[in-house]
Amino acid sequence: MKCGAGALLVAGAVLLAASPVFAADARQQAKSQVDFGVNVALRGLWREAIYRWEKAVEIDPTYAAAFNDLAVAYEHEGQLDKARKAYEKAIEIEPNNSQIRQNYELFKEINDRATQKDK
Repeated sequence: MKCGAGALLVAGAVLLAASPVFAADARQQAKSQVDFGVNVALRGLWREAIYRWEKAVEIDPTYAAAFNDLAVAYEHEGQLDKARKAYEKAIEIEPNNSQIRQNYELFKEINDRATQKDK
């Protein structure tokens, strides 16, 4: 059975129309992971929080707040290279987000000072 050009156009239009729905659904799924991560982090379960936030950024790689939370968790667990990369990704996504910038600047200030002491 051959597919005509009209059928392909209709299929393409359906996919394009569904795209924003998929994006919203991905964000909602990622937000659920972030919320769960916050909940367990508040109980001191940082490994579980990291797992949830890594899942969130996997689901929605444009979710700056999830990268920020992940960076905070990495920092808490002493995974400083991963923290820096996650902060940088969050800022790349939302360069004008003042909370992310503030967190990253504080991270750099503390860790750069610690690095200079070690030299």
